[in-house]
Amino acid sequence: MNKLNKTILGITAATIIVACGGNENQTQVESKNIFPAFDLSQIDSTINPCEDFEKFAVGNWLKNNPVPESESRWGSFNIVHDANEIKLRAIVEEATDAKAKKGTPLQQVGDFYSSALDSTTVNELGIKPIQPLLDKIDAVTNPQELVETMAEMRKKGSGSIFGYYVGIDSKNSTQYITSLSQGGLGLPDKAYYTPSDERGENILAEYKNHISALFVLAGNDETNANEYATNVIKIESFLAKNSMDRVERRDPEKTYNKLTIEELQLLCPTINWEAYFVAAELKGIKNVIVRQTDFIKSLDEAFNLFPIDNWKTYMKWHLINDMAGNLSIEFEQQKFSFYSTTLRGTKEMKPRWKRALSKSNGTVGEQIGKLFVEKHFPEESKQKVLDLIGNINTVFKERVQKLDWMSDSTKTKALEKLSKFTYKIGYPDKWEDYSSVDIQANTLAQNVMNMNYFEYKKNVNRIGQPIDKGEWGMNPQTINAYYNPTMNEIVFPAAILQPPFFNPDADDAINYGGIGGVIGHEFSHGFDDQGSKFDGDGNLNNWWSDEDIANFKERTNRLVNQFSKYEVAEGNHVNGELTLGENIADIAGITLSYYALEKAMEGKEDPMIDGYTYQQRFFLGWAQVWHANIKDEAMIIRVKTDPHSPTRFRTIGPLTNMFEFSNAFGCKEGAMIAPDSLRVTIW
Repeated sequence: MNKLNKTILGITAATIIVACGGNENQTQVESKNIFPAFDLSQIDSTINPCEDFEKFAVGNWLKNNPVPESESRWGSFNIVHDANEIKLRAIVEEATDAKAKKGTPLQQVGDFYSSALDSTTVNELGIKPIQPLLDKIDAVTNPQELVETMAEMRKKGSGSIFGYYVGIDSKNSTQYITSLSQGGLGLPDKAYYTPSDERGENILAEYKNHISALFVLAGNDETNANEYATNVIKIESFLAKNSMDRVERRDPEKTYNKLTIEELQLLCPTINWEAYFVAAELKGIKNVIVRQTDFIKSLDEAFNLFPIDNWKTYMKWHLINDMAGNLSIEFEQQKFSFYSTTLRGTKEMKPRWKRALSKSNGTVGEQIGKLFVEKHFPEESKQKVLDLIGNINTVFKERVQKLDWMSDSTKTKALEKLSKFTYKIGYPDKWEDYSSVDIQANTLAQNVMNMNYFEYKKNVNRIGQPIDKGEWGMNPQTINAYYNPTMNEIVFPAAILQPPFFNPDADDAINYGGIGGVIGHEFSHGFDDQGSKFDGDGNLNNWWSDEDIANFKERTNRLVNQFSKYEVAEGNHVNGELTLGENIADIAGITLSYYALEKAMEGKEDPMIDGYTYQQRFFLGWAQVWHANIKDEAMIIRVKTDPHSPTRFRTIGPLTNMFEFSNAFGCKEGAMIAPDSLRVTIW
């Protein structure tokens, strides 16, 4: 429910959990052992860096590290994750043994982890934890009762039909507002419901089998289960047909449609919206943002087109599917079989303790984060990152002032926005109080639903309240970072301040190529094709001249074309429009960080470490961050759904545009050098 309008670094599809063990000195020694500044054994010296820099810089690593059967991809982040997961396990096991006071983070973490480990109780309970909710769905007799019951399911963590949440108003960043959005699909994207090749047809067929299998596990006979699956797919196919695609959804102006309740009622009259908001515990609603008006309008037809019994089946399916990972092992295995094996090529489930750790992080993650930073966050890292931020900020100012494609008036406003950036590093100044949430050691599904309801209430109760400037959208133990345009802020969780992003023992070049590129990336999101539409106060407000917009689009269109030519598995290509914002941020981010390094090196001699100049090591540091192998199945789903380019093209794509790269490696020609006519520089 707690959705922020933010752009994230997007390292993996799932959150990666890390922790550092022991005292601070031990942590530093271990980081040296796991991550030297740059491991030369990664380099494949048989490859010309001017032809393929990824294969040169990390080619040996790619050859020697195939994707394990328990993963869909394998990269530097997975290695950090695995190396530190044992230490995080120690935190939750210590909490388990502590027998701490009820309502404390220690008690909640320990008892939740115990409940996730307790396979005996989970298997004995089977479907029982959600049976009362299934019974509520059975009692539905009309569309109004259906959507009000949907709100009850949403409170427990199950979504269907459409989405809603309370967030900052994009055009008035001083207040919260409720948004309605499309939803209701069990497949990753609308395109999966109209397959155009054999693989797509197989996925849709396997999806039907998955739905049927879960209904059988829930106590239905196979004939009925097959019929239910057919009806679910019919409803989802209708919803998909009326959904906005991912590229359109990236446009903050297209998805900002502010309506009064009366206007919403006219848009979709089948639903009594005032009664619905009461059921959803949304109070004082006068206006809403409808992200996709055509979708909400289409619900009127949908409720008339499909019988109420089919809708009830559809809602039951989403409840069972959403909660399957917290039910008996048969439910969990079936969900893994489709979403991990069929869709992403992952063959083996991880052991129970790893799955329990993941569930814990996803449910009581902030409580874990509090325990994590109390023991293992080196505060001195914060100041080092602030120093990097200061250098990159200065470089950004200088580069904006020198732009030849932007007018002076727009430059002034860009610099004003930049001056209003705020930064959060490490962890929240104030921790959420979860003491009222009942977490017990043997009720996994109920624990999840209790936490979901707490988060739900926290979200819907924002209406009429002042903006919480201290809110975080990620937990401290998450390796990631994000820019939030409505707060004009950049956030760096504690866990990203470690190798390969940041190594306190590494030379400046490696750190600028790592965390510096991340910082520059997030800075640049404030000025990408989405972030540039928000002003310094976080409002969706055009501050560009028409001529400057045209110049900006000319450059970004070239970037779209450049990345759309990159081919991945089975003839699939990167979607240059879907990935535009992240590609802008990657190219601008590494450029800003490069010149920030040059500023840091002013007056110093080149240290020439391991036979490489500091400029060359900067780019080696960049490649070290992104190296990864990925299974074809996972690659295909990513290029259809992920706004980030695959890691290979995040590594090489930006560099083909940089004279700084070709100069560093003495490239006169080669695949890594874009022709001058195609080279893209924006910021």
